[in-house]
Amino acid sequence: MPELPDLAVVADALHAALAGRQIVRAEAPAPLAVRGTPAELAALAGQTLREVRRRGKFILLELDRDRIAINAMLTGRLQLAKPGDKLPQATAVILAFGPRAGRPRRIASWTRGAAWLPGDADPAELRYRDPSQMGKVYLMPAGVARAVAGLDDGDQGPDADAPGLTLEAWRERIRRHPGELKSLLRNQAFVAGIGNAYSDEILHAAKLSPFRRRSSLAPEEVDALYEATRSTLARAIDVLEERVPPTFEKQVRDFLAVHLRGGEACPRCGTRLSEVSSRSEATTWCRGCQR
Repeated sequence: MPELPDLAVVADALHAALAGRQIVRAEAPAPLAVRGTPAELAALAGQTLREVRRRGKFILLELDRDRIAINAMLTGRLQLAKPGDKLPQATAVILAFGPRAGRPRRIASWTRGAAWLPGDADPAELRYRDPSQMGKVYLMPAGVARAVAGLDDGDQGPDADAPGLTLEAWRERIRRHPGELKSLLRNQAFVAGIGNAYSDEILHAAKLSPFRRRSSLAPEEVDALYEATRSTLARAIDVLEERVPPTFEKQVRDFLAVHLRGGEACPRCGTRLSEVSSRSEATTWCRGCQR
């Protein structure tokens, strides 16, 4: 499942590649993934993409008039392609863009001059594929009230890497959210963007068991969890910026310290890593140094 680091890199890359371009064609080969009408999809043509950004586990496309919200869920992926490139199986939505008409307001520094960026005069395509069709592409026309589950501010806390999520804000928020630590980190109402993989990584970095309850944490452990959250996500983004382009549809996880490495030696203390699975999701941790 794409999480905050994956989507942060995708949002930066798509913004750098596509912002300032006009949609010339919008189609849905697998319309079950689309929340919206055929007329609303067709009405995207002629609108200019102003910004691509991430909020929690959503990718948001801000157009002249309308918006698009993409929640990739478990198997959804986004591809930046040239017209004529082989269409991946299970492609659900295609947005075809013309030449760039204006420069975007901001571009992430790591994307500047990248070889994978399409030329301003060249067309480009954004493709969303999803073999399971669990994910959804929400069309949000101006003036149409369409509920997007999980996107409303009432559904999400601040992004886990948001500048406004200070240590003081973290301490205040965590007091209001009980339960086991892994579930806490994955609770989007607490902080947004963390899922199964990075919750394992954060808890390993903080030396905390995923099964500890929030109420059992000492003040210094609350602070350690905050620092581990920020540093783990930041390091992952740095790695992905180097390793993902131009295959933005591929999920790179082989650099993670513990997630899905059950039975291997803990990279910190050497203890054999433990792993349990529930509903096809694994939790990996070290009994030796995570308390």
